[in-house]
Amino acid sequence: MGYHRIVIKFGTSTLTAGTRNLSSPRMVDLARQASMLVDQGVQVALVSSGAIAAGREALGHPSLPGVIQAKQMLAAVGQPRLMGLYEQYFAIYGRTVAQVLLTRADIADRRRYLNARETLEGLLSQSVIPIINENDTVAVEEIRLGDNDNLSALVANLVEADLLVLLTDQDGLFSADPRQDPDAYLIQEVGQREIPEALWEAAGGTSSGLGTGGMLTKLQAADLARRGGTMVVIARGGEPDVLLRVARQEALGTRLAPVATTLEHRKRYLLAGMRSRRVLEIDDGAFQALQRGGSLLPVGVRQVEGSFERGDGVRVRNLSGKEIAVGLVNYSSRDMQRLCGRQSGEIESLLGYTFGDEVIHRNNLMML
Repeated sequence: MGYHRIVIKFGTSTLTAGTRNLSSPRMVDLARQASMLVDQGVQVALVSSGAIAAGREALGHPSLPGVIQAKQMLAAVGQPRLMGLYEQYFAIYGRTVAQVLLTRADIADRRRYLNARETLEGLLSQSVIPIINENDTVAVEEIRLGDNDNLSALVANLVEADLLVLLTDQDGLFSADPRQDPDAYLIQEVGQREIPEALWEAAGGTSSGLGTGGMLTKLQAADLARRGGTMVVIARGGEPDVLLRVARQEALGTRLAPVATTLEHRKRYLLAGMRSRRVLEIDDGAFQALQRGGSLLPVGVRQVEGSFERGDGVRVRNLSGKEIAVGLVNYSSRDMQRLCGRQSGEIESLLGYTFGDEVIHRNNLMML
């Protein structure tokens, strides 16, 4: 298959198959394809629009003012209905789904970012398919800007996905708007580090009137995801077996190649911690464990310097004062003052909670 973890974004026009209502045949078919990917060992997360459309349908398509509050009300009505349909359709194929509501702030705040990532990692490890949506009932800017496209890119970076698939009502990115220019042609591959200016100019808005995003937000999302090391494909949601064919790396839609590896992306983030004054001093036993590729445990921490929160980058030095690593901590400096030199099994009794046995997990640590 080639891909280990895939994030898929369903747009409203895809879920409705271009109609006013959610399309059961389309949604069942997408559930079938996503379930087949999981059966083949791929971890799948979905970012789904459609709550507002589901709310409109449930209320009989009322005539409402085009204000944010009306859309929030429709989302509140439609979100449980949308999730109920997903649960029903995925159950046909023996798959369990979970609802995850996020806003951009959940990704921007480092602690909430970590909580969201750990929740998603836990679901994916159990072959549960997360159905992720922005929290439209309380979000404002997200609804107005159609942020589910960009949210899908943030989720792809959050879980370090190999592939982000953006399903839409067009075959992919075109050289111009194909609805207005008969000479417009499909852009099959974007491999340049910077997306050409002509493509930005060609990206237009939605024609269905159902969704809130357009090709511009999909291009923005693709650019964000590829800078985090994720391959991106923009394709037509109604194309037969589109998810399976994209996962097989068939030439379908528009492919935007990553401009960095996920490892490079992680290293850049970790190296940013070198500029901080936050330090953990560790003993020789912990130093040797890190050299062998292990994680940093609280028993090996001797001293804490500076103030930091969970998820911040810190420098790690040995007893000789030499900086040996940088990493992202699982516990705040306040917590670490209590955990220095203690066994991992004591964490919950000391703090009343635990974020795991490690102060810094080996996946979030880079030796210098």
